Amino acid sequence: MTKTHDSIKAVQEAIHNKDPHQTEFLQAVDEFLSTVEPFLEKNPEYEENHLLSILTEPERILQFRVPWQDDKGNWCVNRGYRIQFNSALGPYKGGLRFHPSVNLSILKFLAFEQIFKNSLTGLPIGGGKGGSDFDPKGKSDAEIMRFCQSFMTELSKYIGPSLDIPAGDIGVGAREIGYLYGMYKRLKQYDAGVLTGKPLDFWGSKGRTEATGYGAVYFVKHLLADKNENLTGKTVAVSGSGNVAIYAIEKLQELGAKVVTCSDSNGYIYDEEGIDLALLKQVKEVDRDRLTAYAQKRPQAEYHKDDTVWDLKATYDLAFPCATQNEIDKEKAQIMVENGTKVVAEGANMPCSLDAAEYFIDKGVAYCPGKAANAGGVAVSALEMSQNSQRLQWEKEDVDSQLNTIMKNIYESTRDAAREYGAENNFMLGANIAGFDKVAKAMTEQGLV
Repeated sequence: MTKTHDSIKAVQEAIHNKDPHQTEFLQAVDEFLSTVEPFLEKNPEYEENHLLSILTEPERILQFRVPWQDDKGNWCVNRGYRIQFNSALGPYKGGLRFHPSVNLSILKFLAFEQIFKNSLTGLPIGGGKGGSDFDPKGKSDAEIMRFCQSFMTELSKYIGPSLDIPAGDIGVGAREIGYLYGMYKRLKQYDAGVLTGKPLDFWGSKGRTEATGYGAVYFVKHLLADKNENLTGKTVAVSGSGNVAIYAIEKLQELGAKVVTCSDSNGYIYDEEGIDLALLKQVKEVDRDRLTAYAQKRPQAEYHKDDTVWDLKATYDLAFPCATQNEIDKEKAQIMVENGTKVVAEGANMPCSLDAAEYFIDKGVAYCPGKAANAGGVAVSALEMSQNSQRLQWEKEDVDSQLNTIMKNIYESTRDAAREYGAENNFMLGANIAGFDKVAKAMTEQGLV
């Protein structure tokens, strides 16, 4: 064992002792720390300055109550959070998640991942995340509006276009961003750059809705091009049926692939002939219905209740987990490898457990971690910030072209870092080191801020 290895283990043990119940955060930290030893051995000054201990502690954690009234006049209360994790590269940037599962551990994991994801984009943004355990499902528009107004009343004290710029995430789409933005204006006056993911009518960016899904596909497109391959004729499994999954499916089909699955929290669709994208959009975006409605309207599709896409035993070349964290464990990873999967590109945040990720890498599967593969959303959010600063709105083709270039750069920096540190095709190690390198330099040069 080297001195660096022992140092990393000491940091890891200290974090586990400090936050033993924050399982998602600990998983994200463990995954990161498992890969950075060769980088620290080459750059011993970071170890000497205890940079890991500083980096893994958020700069600021905000927690607040969010009281709101339902349509019957009853008062309800939820918890609100904002994790301002690291600002070495720029203002805090990361989404807001409204979902009953939201807690401090999940948001710390998301914010920690966001540091390196944002670093990989090459854009001047730091890492943050926030949200609430509020559940928008089943709520009226008026209830969601009142909740968002109460949430922003407190959050507005801590954000700004040069300080912290939230965006959307699970449960926070254009409707919620609109209500949040409207309340911010009442409290602080007009400033278009304080939130991203805004509707186009008030300075949102064209292409933002599609960005995360498209970006994940662009990452894989460039990976395959390195092997003199392309997406034409590839069979693909996708999980999820929200924005990320839908637009990953759209771009995959546009580039010649056949997507055979999608899912929601109740089950999954297997459509051997290929997912009917128009029908999927109608069911999920217009009707806001469950996937059972898709199966009813497309009899040749199989609906599997209470199972996940990754329980499916069928042949597919590529996998895009786009649903939620830890949807793929080692057992499911084994099924996927048996199915012939050659590439796993994370459209969601940490959908693979560490055991699953390591199994993919060990079996020669090109495992593309979320901090690299799903950085397209935050990249276009940063482009939205640029448009807001210019008081201009770029055309969708221009945004999409820049997104493709950013994802190409992320792939290449991830690939090159893996090669430099003797781990060819280990994109987990490559993404962690490439992202960490920029942050570590900035923190050191700014006095370990």
